Amino acid sequence: MSSETSNKPSSAPDFCQGIQYFAEDLPQGETLAASAVITPGQSKIDSTDSEAAVYQTMLCADALRYLTLHVTGAKGSGHPGGFASSADVYASLVMLGHTNIVTEVGHHAPGFYSAMFLDTSLQEMGMNTVDDMCERFREREGLLGHLSGAIPGLLAPAGPLGQGQHFAMSGALLHRDKLFPVTIGDGGMGEPYVLNSMMHFHTSFPEVTNFLPCLIWNGYSQEHHSMVSLMTNEEMIAYWTGHGFDEVVLIDAKDFDDTDQQSAYVDSTYFSQGQRMKFTAAVLDGVDRAAKSAMNGKLTAFIIKQMKGSGVHTVGAKSHNLYPTDSLDQPLIADGLKRRALSAQAWQIVRDNFVRAGGGPAAKTVVTESVLELKPLGELNKQEFPVGENAVPATAMGALIAEVGSIDERYIVTNADGNEASAMKNINDALKIRHPTVDPLYNQEPDGQVYEPLNEDACAGLTAGLSLFGSRSIWLSYESFAINGWPIIQTVSQAMAELRRKTPSVVCMFTAGALEQGRNGWTHQRPEIENFFAAMMRNGNSFPLFPCDANGIQTAYEYATNSFNKSMVIIASKSPLPVYLTLEQSRQAVEQGAAVLYEGGSGDKGTVVLAATGDMIFLPVFEAKDKLEAAGYRVRIVAVVNPRQLYRPGDVAWDTVSEPDNNFMADEAFNAMFDADVLIGVSGGPSGALEPVLLRTRAPQRDVFAWKRGETTASPGEIMAFNGITAEAIADCVQSKA
Repeated sequence: MSSETSNKPSSAPDFCQGIQYFAEDLPQGETLAASAVITPGQSKIDSTDSEAAVYQTMLCADALRYLTLHVTGAKGSGHPGGFASSADVYASLVMLGHTNIVTEVGHHAPGFYSAMFLDTSLQEMGMNTVDDMCERFREREGLLGHLSGAIPGLLAPAGPLGQGQHFAMSGALLHRDKLFPVTIGDGGMGEPYVLNSMMHFHTSFPEVTNFLPCLIWNGYSQEHHSMVSLMTNEEMIAYWTGHGFDEVVLIDAKDFDDTDQQSAYVDSTYFSQGQRMKFTAAVLDGVDRAAKSAMNGKLTAFIIKQMKGSGVHTVGAKSHNLYPTDSLDQPLIADGLKRRALSAQAWQIVRDNFVRAGGGPAAKTVVTESVLELKPLGELNKQEFPVGENAVPATAMGALIAEVGSIDERYIVTNADGNEASAMKNINDALKIRHPTVDPLYNQEPDGQVYEPLNEDACAGLTAGLSLFGSRSIWLSYESFAINGWPIIQTVSQAMAELRRKTPSVVCMFTAGALEQGRNGWTHQRPEIENFFAAMMRNGNSFPLFPCDANGIQTAYEYATNSFNKSMVIIASKSPLPVYLTLEQSRQAVEQGAAVLYEGGSGDKGTVVLAATGDMIFLPVFEAKDKLEAAGYRVRIVAVVNPRQLYRPGDVAWDTVSEPDNNFMADEAFNAMFDADVLIGVSGGPSGALEPVLLRTRAPQRDVFAWKRGETTASPGEIMAFNGITAEAIADCVQSKA
């Protein structure tokens, strides 16, 4: 740039209010930036061979870098460096009309927000000028520090590493005519499931290649060199081809360096104007080739190798994060902005291109800005199991899952450890396991609806991604292994709480709880995750469900499947267990929160309430009832089915979420169910799910029996006894408090 001024020129567009530095003129600007190369009515550039298209792609990259540094510097907070090295790729995707872009890197948020500002999407939030964007960056009801799918034009959240590819694959599966690029940082390449999950997906859905991982290989992580920084280009390409990628396009900025930078990773913004143009042309052409390859049936990756922090205030890991002292008036920040300053005309050119790319602002055109049509399910064909008989909850639910899958051809069932092992073979019989090897013995077919990679992260990721993007799905797992995939469910649950549109809830069902896995020992006895679910209840849209029998699991599944913008987790057993409630009673229980399973006894020693979450846990509870009645107590057994509904409204952030549910049990109904002289909470897992009962009960005496730790045992009774959950212990506890 030839010169800069800190005063806004009169010719600068209104949206530039807040920009501190403008270039008076740009090299070749008069000839190559006289007007936007994406003309009105177009959604992309005509050709990557156009010198004007290359030049304006470079302008777009510089505009993104400028705004990224400016918005973070305005708050002395945030992460400019990672996105800066991706700006050339992002600009190329936009100029080529590919705007359904997601990321694995939450630290790229200020760059994505800058893109949404440039294409006017942030006007939906009242951000019309650069000043507006800076004022609301990293502020409540503004632009949170890491991406949220609630921001207009952004498809998905980004925070924990290793999640973005799931959103790209989900989008590709649901929208075969669009490309879903996903930027991935090499700092996150230390997480093995990034490539692993894409390999699983490609094996199951080989025809779905319209997602494009874009590796931003800049040599650094947050505070040090990345773990792949010493790889050669050939080794990096081999790493991707070894995970099933047919085409890997790698553009190395080092090949264009004419400034004698010594590192293997170089900053392209220091190149001469001619070499910058050549580098930008190579990126633009490479992205175009990669995109066409992906859309034409090849699993393709694009890699840009360029120094972290290219074009901002500093480079390497030091560019990753700003601190309070890194304000706009600091020389290092100011100098970085001056180097990227654009002319007033150039800012208008950039905006015109961004607004037209992809057919209009992302807030109007990306796939997640509209509700995906769903097949109506109607009333599901539930089976009424007679009260008093034994039935397998998991199998009962499996029949309904099979029915939903037969109605909704998009419905995907994911399970890493096998449906058959969880007494849900009926799902595989009906929907078939998606597998390239056809084998009727194992229900395997290439077009099956059951996705079974041996990777809980891959299962949870696809389920969460499909739900967020508007389609029904369910993740089935052993409760003991669910924690391996839970982080993305938590991320998407929070995203759903913020969305401006309806989308099917994330639905999970976890079987083979601790009480069923005695012979396997503690490796399969990890119900502590239930406390995770319990803690999330206060978020406002998270519902752990504990159906007490085979009728209850059917109504719980229907309740969850017909809900929107929520996280629904069903906990149940795969063993034959007694049926306590009719279907209608079960429906009322899941909607209201709890149900009385038993009330009796005629003694005068007082009333005891035994409140329990689970199904198998009721075996010792009913035994305790017999002992207590024999000792002269009146006993009421209550199944806590949907504990979230038992909180007081003020306990839960229900009114802060999309599709709010304030159907909390009223005090009169709660007291009628839980009032007693002694209340004992009983759980086959931890005690967190019983918190709302313990908070509200008026019982003067109370106690809890819950999971302590695992051990190898021969039976559920033995593992319960090891944890002190026996009829004798419950009865003794009551009598000690009476």
